[in-house]
Amino acid sequence: MSAPALITIADYEARAREKMDPGAFDYYAGGAGDERTLAANRAALDALWLRPRVLVDVATIDLSLTLFGDRLSMPVLVAPAAFHRLAHPEGECATARAAATAGTAMVVSTVASRTFEEVAATGPGVRWFQLYFYRDRALTEAMVRRAESAGYRALVLTADTPRLGQRERDLRNQFQLPSDVRIVNFEAQHPLERGVGPGAGHNLQNYAQQMLNPSLTWTDVEWLRGITKMPVLVKGVLTAEDARLAVRHGAAGIVVSNHGGRQLDGAIAAAAALPEVVDAAGGKIPVLMDGGVRRGIDVLRALALGASAVQVGRPCLWGLAVDGEAGVRRVLEILREELIAAMTLSGRPSLASIDPSLLVR
Repeated sequence: MSAPALITIADYEARAREKMDPGAFDYYAGGAGDERTLAANRAALDALWLRPRVLVDVATIDLSLTLFGDRLSMPVLVAPAAFHRLAHPEGECATARAAATAGTAMVVSTVASRTFEEVAATGPGVRWFQLYFYRDRALTEAMVRRAESAGYRALVLTADTPRLGQRERDLRNQFQLPSDVRIVNFEAQHPLERGVGPGAGHNLQNYAQQMLNPSLTWTDVEWLRGITKMPVLVKGVLTAEDARLAVRHGAAGIVVSNHGGRQLDGAIAAAAALPEVVDAAGGKIPVLMDGGVRRGIDVLRALALGASAVQVGRPCLWGLAVDGEAGVRRVLEILREELIAAMTLSGRPSLASIDPSLLVR
C-alpha cells in the first residue's frame, strides 16, 4: 500500500516525525517551558476570520514584492533555523537551492551546519545572514565580514536570546548533536564547538552561556550599522516600545517573533503582537513576522495585519527531512498555491490590496 499523498504542511510534519530521530524531531518541534507560546502562535492566527469581497477581478494574482532592493516571488521567506543537517545530509545547502528555485530569500542561521560560504556556493539566490551577537565583538565582526564577502544581502540580528530558553523536550531526551552535525562556522574561531557531538552533553547550553552577550543594547545595533553596508533588521520585537526604538536606532527592518515559542514561554503570540508593532513602526521600515505560519491563509492573515512578509522555519525543516531539496521546494510551492487561492477567494489580487479591512474586528 502506497504512502498517503503529501498535500499540506501538516502532512510533511507527520512524515518527518516518522523519518527523523525522535530527539532531533523534538529539537525542531519543541518550545520552551509548557509550550504555551508555541501553541499560542497557531491559536492567534486561527482566531483571525476573513471578510472576503466579491465581484473583484482576480484573474491575475501578483505575489511579488521588493525587499531591500531584491525582487522576491512571494512574501514567504525561509526563516533562520539551526542545524539543517539533523534533517538531511545536505542541510542548509539543499534548503538554499530550494529557496532560490522558489524565487525567495533564505535567512541562514549563525549556527548552521554548513558554512556561510558553502551555502553561498550553491548558486544564485537572495540570502540574508542571521546573527547572534557575541561577547567577543571581534568574533561578531568576523562573522559579519564573512557574510558580506559571501554575498549575503541583509543582516538579521536576533535580539531575544541573552540566554537559551528552557527547552524541556531536549532535557528529557538528553539531546546531543550527532558527531557529523557541528557548529561549523565557529570551528576555526572558537575551541568550544570542536567538542559538540556524542558525549558532549549540554554543550549547546554551555555554548550559549559562554558565547552569547547578555549585555546587548540598542547601541550595539548602531555599532552593527556602522560596520556593514548590509541593512540591519532586528528580530524578536514584540512591543510597540521596542519597535519605536528600532526605528530610532536605525534598524532597516523588524521581525516580529518570539523565536517560535522557544525562548520565553508565556510571551505574546507573534500575530497578536504584530498590529502594535506595525502601528509603532509607522510605515518607516518593513515589518516581517514569523511564528505559527502553516498555511497560505496564515500568510494572508499576517499581511492583513500589516506585515510586509512572513518567514517560515519548521515547515521547511519538515520538507527537508522528508525529501531534501525537493521537499523544501514542495513546501514552499504549497504555501504559494494556498496563498494564491486565499487571495483569489478573498478578492485581493495583489499584496497592495491586502489591508486590515479583510479581517473581522
